[in-house]
Formats: sequence, structure tokens, C-alpha cells
Amino acid sequence: MQPEQKLLRLARLSLTAFRNYTALTWQPRGRMSVLFGANGSGKTNLLEAISLLVPGRGLRGARIADLPRHGAATWAVAARFETPQGPMDIGTGSSPEGRSERRAFRLDGMPPRSQAEVAARLAAVWLTPQMDRLFQEAAGGRRRFLDRLVYALEPGHAREVAAHDTAMAGRNRLLAEGRGDRAWLAGLEDSMARHAVAAAAARVGVVARLNAAPPEGGFPGAHMALDCPIAARLAIQPALAVEDWLRAELSNTRGTDAASGAARLGAHRCDMLLSDAATGQPAGQASTGQQKALLIGVILAHAALLTDARGFAPLLLLDEPAVHLDPDRRAALFAALVRLPAQVFLTGTDPAVFAPLRGVAEALRTDGGSLHPDPDYPAPQPA
Repeated sequence: MQPEQKLLRLARLSLTAFRNYTALTWQPRGRMSVLFGANGSGKTNLLEAISLLVPGRGLRGARIADLPRHGAATWAVAARFETPQGPMDIGTGSSPEGRSERRAFRLDGMPPRSQAEVAARLAAVWLTPQMDRLFQEAAGGRRRFLDRLVYALEPGHAREVAAHDTAMAGRNRLLAEGRGDRAWLAGLEDSMARHAVAAAAARVGVVARLNAAPPEGGFPGAHMALDCPIAARLAIQPALAVEDWLRAELSNTRGTDAASGAARLGAHRCDMLLSDAATGQPAGQASTGQQKALLIGVILAHAALLTDARGFAPLLLLDEPAVHLDPDRRAALFAALVRLPAQVFLTGTDPAVFAPLRGVAEALRTDGGSLHPDPDYPAPQPA
């Protein structure tokens, strides 16, 4: 475990015209914070604000246009972190150029050279109620879940996926327009192949590390696998050979891809499979409670991997984590969070569920864009 003074810690969070908050400054106390409140009171909005400090679309995957408070044209989230290297300020918000689906970042007052620079200094892992449906929905949600785990360990992965998707969009457009510029298509397919193989290799590496991680006490060990033809090829061929294969396949399938309007092969055709490591039962056939336990086990194992790999633990953002867990699993979760060297933020509607954290966690109630300490929870000592 990292010494307490070595933790990455959110020391101050400031919101301006964000969701239901007109203006708020919050200085979390201690290492764990529990947010109580009725549905719609702003609990998840606070977790979302923290999640937006790392690159990506945050824990809701929301559009930029949905983030400002009703009636506001712009929004901002800013934070001060205590890190092993000293204080760090990160801010994000509306682009200075006006309405845009790209948001601006500031790192210690200056625009970062790239989003990877932000990702290298800050990491957050989250669990949301929407993930309870992860194994009943399409592969895209599972792939995005996996890619968030990969981004945190391999910040360059986001760049590879984005470059692949840009090249694929260009190829799809040319095929849809019936433009047979062979050289242009070949260039786009070369880019797709290179970036798809790099993305698949990063996914394979992180899956192997997660499968090798010991399970957290009280939660089942999870076995993760990829349903991905590119990953399958990488298991038996070197990366350059897989790139050559993928380029040839993309060239050969232009006609069928043009007819369907989508590429049959690429980094976007990957599914994450999860099963109980002890029983082999696929998550899709498990109960909702078992699925939740498997996902929590993955999140905790990932947090431990990040701590070892990067020298600091990620922020853990757990939205309604106790839902679908029986009392024993809830107790196991709280015990695991106390042991982990990470700053943790949890939400819930029922304060009684979090009673085991009295004296350990800061407890606040959300109400109409404000925060109030819960009088039933003694305030912990500041971290």
C-alpha cells in the first residue's frame, strides 16, 4: 500500500454552471466521501464532474451541449489535486471558440500538449448503474467499458482508437459516395490496419494483466476474453503480419462494406467477454447481483494494477454501488475500499446502507445544487 501522503487526492472541486449546480466549491475531507440524496438531487452530477477531468466523455458519455446548467451558455469544472509530485490544477469546460463538441483543458493554467498528458497525471475508474445492463446490451457498451480500463493503463490507446475511427469514417464516406479512388482508399485502409492492430494489442495486454491479478476478497475472480478476429490473429502471428492481413481483407471487402454501410473488420468489431473464473459461468447468464459482483471485482483489480503501474491509485467513482449487492457483498465492498490506497467517492439514496463507513467516510447530502454535511456521520480527519 502507498503511504497516505503519496496518494493522488482531490483537494478542491469547483463547479460553474454545471448541470444543476450554479456555483459550488467543495473540499473533500478524508479519503472517502459518501453522497446521499434523492434521485435528481445532483449526486451523480458531482461524480460526472470529477470524471470529466480525465480525457473522454465522462461517466455518462454525455454530449457537451448537455453539460451547462439550464439557461447557461458555458460551463466549467476545476480541481486542485495533491499528488506525489506536489499540487496540480486541472480544469475543463466549454471551448473558448464557442459551441463545440470539443471541450477545453487547462493543466496548471496552460493548455496541455495533448490529452495524453492529462491522462498520464490523473486517472479515474468508475462504476455506474447503467453498467448493470452491460451484458444484456450490444457489444459497443462492453467495448467502451474495456477501453476505459485500457486508457488508464495505456494513455496512448485513446489516440490509436480515435485515429482508427477517423480513417474508417473517411473510408465509409468514400465507399458510400461510390468514389473508387484506389490510392486514397488504400491509404485509409493502411491507417485503419495500423491503428486497429495497435488498439487490439493494447486490449490483449490489459486483459492478460487483469486475468493474472488476484481477486479481491469477497468478490469472485473474473476471467476476461476478447471476441475479436484481430486479437485472435495476434495470438498466432506478429503484428506486422496481422496488419498485412487486415489491409488485404479491407481491400477485398470494399464492395460488401459499401453495400452494408459499415466496415466488417476493424478495432470497432471487438467484444469483451466476462465469466466467473471459478465456475466458468458467462456473465450474461448470471444474476444481476452476480454480474455486479464480477464488475466490482474487475474495477478493484484494475485499481490495484494502476496503483502498481503508475505509482498512484486512481480516483474511484462508484455511483450507487450497493444496488443489487446482498449484505455480505456490501460489507466486502466497504472493507475492500478501506484497504485500497485510493480516494473513493460513493453515492446512494439510503444512508443506512453506508452505516459501516461511519467515522471513516465523509458524508454529505445533495439538495438543489448544494452540499450539506450529514449530522449522523462524524466528520473524519482531513487526509
